[in-house]
Amino acid sequence: MAELNATLEARVEERTEALRHAEETLRHSQKMEAVGQLTGGLAHDFNNILAGIGGSLELMNTRLTQGRVAEIDRYLTGAQSAVKRAANLTQRLLAFSRRQTLDPKPADLNGIVVGMHELISRSVGPAIEVETVPTEGLWATFVDIGQLENALLNLCINARNAMPDGGKVVIEMGNRSLDAREARERGLSPGQYVWLSVSDTGTGMAPEVIARAFDPFYTTKPTGQGTGLGLSMVYGFAGQSGGTVRIPSDVGKGTMICVYLPRHIGSIHSDDMSVEAAGPLHPVGGETILVVDDEPLVRMIAVEILEEFGYDLLEAEDGPAALRVLQARRDIALLVSDVGLPSGMNGRQLADAARVSRPDLKVLFITGYAENAVLNYGDLGPGMQVLTKPFASETLARRVKEMIGNDD
Repeated sequence: MAELNATLEARVEERTEALRHAEETLRHSQKMEAVGQLTGGLAHDFNNILAGIGGSLELMNTRLTQGRVAEIDRYLTGAQSAVKRAANLTQRLLAFSRRQTLDPKPADLNGIVVGMHELISRSVGPAIEVETVPTEGLWATFVDIGQLENALLNLCINARNAMPDGGKVVIEMGNRSLDAREARERGLSPGQYVWLSVSDTGTGMAPEVIARAFDPFYTTKPTGQGTGLGLSMVYGFAGQSGGTVRIPSDVGKGTMICVYLPRHIGSIHSDDMSVEAAGPLHPVGGETILVVDDEPLVRMIAVEILEEFGYDLLEAEDGPAALRVLQARRDIALLVSDVGLPSGMNGRQLADAARVSRPDLKVLFITGYAENAVLNYGDLGPGMQVLTKPFASETLARRVKEMIGNDD
């Protein structure tokens, strides 16, 4: 009997091991499929973008050689448009991976949604009715307002695409306290949340589509009619903000996409000062700025942009070199530094070291993705700001002018 039991136990162990191996193989296969989908989508979109930039530059060079300068503007516009598309693509990828640079503030979803009603209505077209349902007593949340607006617009456009013959989009909000079980079902921590939902009367989503809806570059649209990054961007943004996204849907009965965001305890202060929305920027000049970046081309461009606006520029390629310049030049009014630097000192460490002897030194960090662990957003300190790459020339100049305090 003991021998029989031992044999049975051995067979159970063999089958358990075989099942574990099969599950591991399946997970690896699914992972490789996701990686292949991601890299394939990236290659497709970036090849199109690079073709537009490269072709525009070649034609500009040809027209300059021919002396046909009047025709250069449209190629320049084409190249700039392609760069914006590339920046938008990388921003969506960073959102999906939860590595985008966020600028969270206390926010009132009622005000945001009502303020966007006209824009959403224009974006979805006259065949779609848009209804917004503000909620009395809605809690505040702590979120990057620009990214939230972008996510909401994406959800509404997705809803429009699910209603080719017209229909209705309803945007609703509410408060929700999640206990341990409810939070676990949503992949969240127990607590209080604000939810924002976008519902449509469209075709709905099958379970297998819902299961892959947040995968980057996954789309049910024909080739060339969508990148498949809209929902993945919303999902990543919500996760990075401490929330999540849920999709209740039935085929033929429409879809609801619900975004959960943590409640913010505290007041909401409106900020009507928008640097980017200000009037024309004129050369100022006089102040000395130190630009630190290990990428020579990026450093050169930043230096030349600021020189055009009348500033005196110094530059360094890493933290130790920058510290030597800062020690030698006490007249530096602003440090503009990349976050990811070589030579064992990142941008935040450089700023902290510089502020030991110069606690009032103003610092503008420039970064290509959310290096939260390095920047420590909760403790940036007064006189420190962050600007995300890529940036427009005027955006950089305005931010610098704002920080230095030069007002015409």
